[in-house]
Amino acid sequence: MSRSALVGNVTAMLADAGFLVSDRCAVRPKSFDVAARRRDDVLLLKVLGNVDSFDAATGAEMRRLGRYLNATPLVIGLRTRDEDLKPGVVYFRHGVPVLSPDTAMDLFIEGVPPLIYAAPGGLYVSIDGDVLADKRREREWSLGRLATELGVSRRTVSKYESGMNASVEVAARLEELFDGSLSNPVDVFESEELRDADPMPEDPEADPDDEPLVTVLTRVGFDVHPTLRSPFKAVSEDSGAGGSTAVTGDDGGTMLTGHSTFDRTAEKRARIMSSVGEVTRTSAIYVVDRARRDSVDRTVLIEQDEIADIEDAEDLRDLIRERTDRSESEA
Repeated sequence: MSRSALVGNVTAMLADAGFLVSDRCAVRPKSFDVAARRRDDVLLLKVLGNVDSFDAATGAEMRRLGRYLNATPLVIGLRTRDEDLKPGVVYFRHGVPVLSPDTAMDLFIEGVPPLIYAAPGGLYVSIDGDVLADKRREREWSLGRLATELGVSRRTVSKYESGMNASVEVAARLEELFDGSLSNPVDVFESEELRDADPMPEDPEADPDDEPLVTVLTRVGFDVHPTLRSPFKAVSEDSGAGGSTAVTGDDGGTMLTGHSTFDRTAEKRARIMSSVGEVTRTSAIYVVDRARRDSVDRTVLIEQDEIADIEDAEDLRDLIRERTDRSESEA
C-alpha cells in the first residue's frame, strides 16, 4: 500500500469515528500529516509504512506542538524493519506513541483501548495493583504463595501490587490464576510512558528571516515557539490572555504563525494553517510582503509594515478580528 493511500485510509477511519480531520499537510518538510479533533481529544497524526523512518527531530517537533496545541502526538504505522506492528500494542518512538491501523481502529471506532505496550526487553502490561492485592487476599494467599505460582520472587509480587508493570506472560498467568483481567488499558492520550520519556525538547532557534517578526510578537506580549517541520513558522501564545477568548479560536490566544513572500506556496501553507487551526481551535495569521486580500480561508493575511506598527496584543487581536469579520461578510 502506498503511503498516500495509507494516509487516506487513516483519515477516513478517523472521520468514521467522529473526528473533525484537517486537510493533509501536503508541504515539506512536515512533522505531521493531519490534525484531528473529537470533542476535547486532539491528535497530531503522522502516518508511515515503516515507523523506523520516524526520526528524533520529527518526534521532538511533534511533542513540542502537542504541548503548545493541547494535542496528543501519534504515529500510525504498518511495520518496522523486522516485523509488522502487533495489534493491541502501543509502541513508542522518540517519546511519541505508535499504533498499528488495527489498534487505532479498535481504539477510535470500537472504543477498545490497547492493553499492552512495547518497551526495551519486550511487551508489558500495567497491572492494577489494588485489584491484584484484593484478589490475593480473597484467596487467602500470601505474597510467597503467589510468587511461587508465578515463578517470581516475593519482592516482585509486592512490586506488582505497588504498581510495577508486568510482562505479558506474567499478566496472562495472573488472569489464569484469578479468572479475570487485572490489566489497566494504555491511555494513549494520557500515557505515563509518554510523560516519562526524555525531557521535553527545547524550542529551536528561529529562522534568521523570521527574527524581526519574532521580535515584534515578543514585544507585544507573545511567547513565540519556532517550528522547523510544520506548515507554519511558529506557534505564538499570548502570555497575557489569562484564559480570554482568542479571535478565531477559544484557547486563550494561541496563533499558528506564518511568514514569507506571498506566492502559490505561501497560499497553500495558509490554507493548511486555516484547516489545522479550525481543528485545534487556534487562530492563524500569515505575515507577507504584500497582501491583496484579507485572508486565505480562515488564515488572516497581515503585511510586514502593519505588523511592525502593532503596539500590543489587543491591537493585533483587533486587526485579526476586523479582517476576519470583513472576509466573512464578503463570503
